[in-house]
Amino acid sequence: MLLRERLQREKLPVDVLREPGGTDLSEMIRGILLNPDVQMSPVTELLLFSAARSELVASRVKPLLEQKVIVILDRFYDSTVAYQGFGRGSLPINEINKLNQIAGHSLEPDITFFLDIDVQQAVSRRNANGKGNDRIEMAGEAFYERVRDGFHYLAEQNKRFVTMDATRPPEQIHHDIWLRVSGMIR
Repeated sequence: MLLRERLQREKLPVDVLREPGGTDLSEMIRGILLNPDVQMSPVTELLLFSAARSELVASRVKPLLEQKVIVILDRFYDSTVAYQGFGRGSLPINEINKLNQIAGHSLEPDITFFLDIDVQQAVSRRNANGKGNDRIEMAGEAFYERVRDGFHYLAEQNKRFVTMDATRPPEQIHHDIWLRVSGMIR
């Protein structure tokens, strides 16, 4: 990850965690959530994502923050609003927000980068990558259009969101991210 490498070159303590995942328990939950052979209700999916997040925050994120380590998460509770709220329609958004507060142990990101890309381009990139589809990725383009709408909604509602055109080369995106992050940490 380019941001982690840059922070390390600047001699800043940094850790990158994935969600769901990042702890033994959260990785087990990730396996269930992404397994294409496992079917579950949208509410069950929401609760499993929340359980994995709670474990990650309690076990890893909060202790790292207490040690003054910069924590980069590839996703956090905004993804739950977009995927399980807008995409799956699991619960009303206000209820998901309450659950996110609990599962996130009342933490809020300092900044959220929304790397925006057209759904067809995203599917094309994923297919070119040659990886098989997990359970979430098998939901189809209409699902991903709703998810993208959810992220646009969140970007309009939250000042910490920075929307970036993800069709640009990774180096350009990283440059813009670094400008924002370096301004925050200096």
